[in-house]
Amino acid sequence: MPAFAAFLHFLAAFVLFATLAVEIVLTRPPLELARAKRLVVVDMTYGLAALTVLLAGFARVLWYEKGPAYYFHDVPFIVKIALFAAVGLISIYPTIAFARMRPALRRGEVPTIDAAKLKRIRLVIHVEATLVVAIILCASLMAHGIGYVGP
Repeated sequence: MPAFAAFLHFLAAFVLFATLAVEIVLTRPPLELARAKRLVVVDMTYGLAALTVLLAGFARVLWYEKGPAYYFHDVPFIVKIALFAAVGLISIYPTIAFARMRPALRRGEVPTIDAAKLKRIRLVIHVEATLVVAIILCASLMAHGIGYVGP
C-alpha cells in the first residue's frame, strides 16, 4: 500500500503541474469559445489533482512513511506544505473567473473577460506553476534528508 500511495501522490502532482501548463496555453488572448470550455474542464481537473495530492500526501505522512513526528521536524516538509497552501489560496482567483464563465458557455457564447483581467489570470497561473516547482525542490531536499532538525 505505501507504494500505491506514493504512486498516486506523484501521478496527481504531475497532473496538477500539467493542468497549470495547459491553463497557461488556454488563457492566451483573445479568449475563444472552445478554449473557454476547455479551461473550465482543465480547472476542475486541476482541483481534483490538488485534492488527490493533498489526501495521498497526508496518507503517506500519517500511515505509510516515516510518520508525522519525523515530517513535522523537517523544514523542507513544512515549507512544502506552506507553499502548497499558498498555491491553493492563489488558485482561487482563476477558479472563480473560470466558474463565472459557465453561464455564457451554457448559452454557447464566448465569455467576456477583459484583456487586463485575462493577463492577471495568466500571471497568477504562472506564479502557481513557479511555486509548484519550489514544492518539487522541497520534495527533493526531503528525500535527501536535507533540513531535518528532529531528535
